[in-house]
Amino acid sequence: MLEGILLLPVETHIFYAVLGFSWTVYLWEAYLSSRQRRIYRSTTHVPQELGKIMDPETFEKSRLYQLDKSNFSFWSGLYSEMEGTLILLLGGIPFLWHVAGSVTARFGLGPDYEITQSLVFLTLATLFSAVTGLPWSLYNTFVIEEKHGFNQQTLRFFLKDAVKKFVVTQCILLPVTSLLLYIIKIGGDYFFIYAWLFTLIVSLVLVTIYADYIAPLFDKFTPLPDGELKTAIEDMAKSISFPLTKLYVVEGSKRSSHSNAYFYGFFKNKRIVLFDTLLEDYSPLNKAGEPQAEQPESDETPGEPKAKPKNKKQGCNNAEILAVLGHELGHWKLGHTVKNIVISQMNSFLCFSLFAVLIGRRELFVAFGFTDSQPTLIGLMIIFQFIFSPYNELLSFCLTVLSRRFEFQADAFARGMGKASELYSALIKLNKDNLGFPVADWLFSMWHYSHPPLLERLRALGNVKQD
Repeated sequence: MLEGILLLPVETHIFYAVLGFSWTVYLWEAYLSSRQRRIYRSTTHVPQELGKIMDPETFEKSRLYQLDKSNFSFWSGLYSEMEGTLILLLGGIPFLWHVAGSVTARFGLGPDYEITQSLVFLTLATLFSAVTGLPWSLYNTFVIEEKHGFNQQTLRFFLKDAVKKFVVTQCILLPVTSLLLYIIKIGGDYFFIYAWLFTLIVSLVLVTIYADYIAPLFDKFTPLPDGELKTAIEDMAKSISFPLTKLYVVEGSKRSSHSNAYFYGFFKNKRIVLFDTLLEDYSPLNKAGEPQAEQPESDETPGEPKAKPKNKKQGCNNAEILAVLGHELGHWKLGHTVKNIVISQMNSFLCFSLFAVLIGRRELFVAFGFTDSQPTLIGLMIIFQFIFSPYNELLSFCLTVLSRRFEFQADAFARGMGKASELYSALIKLNKDNLGFPVADWLFSMWHYSHPPLLERLRALGNVKQD
């Protein structure tokens, strides 16, 4: 029997190795998730060391929320793995490639127009992915997130947003892909260097324009009003020579009550973005719960989401927001952003270099049903998505470990700025607002958590007294 397996064509070995590794990763992830679900089910009372941090009601809410998310992740992950397996076994990729060829043939374009056929293929593939993923996204938003008080969207807003995301994605993806394929085809022996440089330029351009031109298509960005908070943020930025040029508040509350903050930009042009749900004094979710003498006429567009009343105060006070931003600016000051970019580009260059070695191997294409042609786009998909998958898993784990290290360092930076007490209370508030569960299985946490668990971060901040 073993001899029979060894005598199988190399293409068959490649195919089943890819399929086998995919299921191995899925089973490993399922095992880790089952360990964490046991924690959710068994830890029904607030552990003693959390008694002063989390009240029993919030603890139970977070436990049930995370349990629902974990159960949903199990079924959606199983569906995704089965769908991917069926696509491979039934020859879905070559079938869709032939469909794309039939579409281009109707316009009088033959096999020589490979880039055009590739763009049609990419459009059909992303459309298929969007349609098959829509029911899962709807369930997650309007059942799980709605049940636990996070969803702020109407169905009309959700669907309009999904269509807009698809269109914007295609407007970026198709031109970039066509240029990348063209560079690979005309680049000669050193095409991998030109391809890498092209993707580097594209990524830098997208990071630069995203918040100014792309994100506003989906969310409303307004300058942070003049006042105590804005002045304090600007002063803190100056104290560490952070070249802050603009401060924005994004209307995240129209989608969800989850909160966030980030900065972006290159060189001397940095901007900070705060979600309105992060700001205690600005969050509409707080104002929605306040009694009002009069209800003015609404100027909201029909179908737009409306803030839902909440029983608890959302967000952080000004001192806590400064502590959170002290953490975020710590990432910049300590060079974490630059280090991540360097690691990403080194990885990208390595992958394109290996791609240049492997793209000529016909057996890779035959393994996935391409016996008569070797399309460049299909080669990119096979090599980057399937052949590199073991390397990608290992790299992902290493980056997760590095990310946790960076988070501890950024917390220490904020503590060095004298904001340990405020960051301590902010982390607790944000954990409560987002219903984060503070108890984690060690193996699940090690593999998945890009941020350290709450208790580990609080311990690292030191013994700070809390009210």
